[in-house]
Amino acid sequence: MMSARIPRNPEPGGGNTSPDVAAPAAQPPIDEPRAAWAVGTVMAAIPCSARDAGRVLGAAAKAAGVTSAEVAAAMAADSRGVAMPVRVERALHRAVAAARAVQPRTTHIGLMPSHARTAEVLAEFRGCQARLTDAPSDMRARQALDDAAYTLCVLLGRTGVHDAVLAAEQHLAARA
Repeated sequence: MMSARIPRNPEPGGGNTSPDVAAPAAQPPIDEPRAAWAVGTVMAAIPCSARDAGRVLGAAAKAAGVTSAEVAAAMAADSRGVAMPVRVERALHRAVAAARAVQPRTTHIGLMPSHARTAEVLAEFRGCQARLTDAPSDMRARQALDDAAYTLCVLLGRTGVHDAVLAAEQHLAARA
């Protein structure tokens, strides 16, 4: 079951349960309620931007040989206790792990932000992440997490959200 990595949340909207009603796998259909829920869940779990969450779903879909809508449907069914197809679950786990992998770092030259500002931005990010975990299909929560993630990346000079979170945590831990 996927619950070990991606939190279970009730799927909103019910709607059409046919996995055939979706946009092509190349562009995840984030406007469809089930797909929006899946994008929000991945954003909160990794953490990452909405764009990167769509890429994770697309990579999982490609690896499993299904569409992004089918991955979203499997995630939604899993949240209700229906086991995900093994190939979809494995592909999703691999895509999430790849997204969480920290890229090799180059030497960063520049000033680090103040500890107070870093703590403030990280706290805002964590709050947005918690709100999105509670309501993955909420467009405002997704946008708030995207904005907080962008701020964190710029503040810490990182290109990936997960890397920026780790850098912020290390920066704050260095003070202690």
